[in-house]
Amino acid sequence: MFATRKSQTERTTAQAWEYLSAAMATAGEAARDAGKQAATTADRAGRGTQELADRAARRSRRLADRSQKLVGDVSHRGQELADRTSRRSRKLAAKADKRSQKLARKASKKGHKVAGRASGVADEAWSRASAAANALAGQKPGRPWGLIAGFGLLGLALGWAAATTARAAVEREAENEQVELAETALVVTPTYDGK
Repeated sequence: MFATRKSQTERTTAQAWEYLSAAMATAGEAARDAGKQAATTADRAGRGTQELADRAARRSRRLADRSQKLVGDVSHRGQELADRTSRRSRKLAAKADKRSQKLARKASKKGHKVAGRASGVADEAWSRASAAANALAGQKPGRPWGLIAGFGLLGLALGWAAATTARAAVEREAENEQVELAETALVVTPTYDGK
């Protein structure tokens, strides 16, 4: 029925609250996105490792099956093949292990990079949200007294230098005028006409 008018402070408070809410939401979203990206990277590395291990196991089984068939015919030949199979499977397992460790290191590095970026974004969002919360609480940001004092001293030094230079220039100008006046002065001597 009657429209209520908000005072300036109520409007400022409402606006600051909206900014604070938006800053907190942004910080949460940035952290959530960083977590998702790190999880996705780790999941890819895990799948790659699993595929390598499965491939090595299949190859090892195939080679073991071949060696068993040959053992029935010739035991000596079978022993040699078993040794080869064992060596090959060890090599493949070592390769798979190396590769999986390499992929895990890469995933870890990428995860750390993403987390570092998210941390920087979250820090910025946090500082802005903190400033908004302080504004809501009615606290004014502190004055940078160090900068004010520094600029004051700089102004004092520049003023002193300008005053000294101006005084020297005025003195030089006065000396130049005296020399010029002395050079161009007419000496008038009175003469008496004796008539």
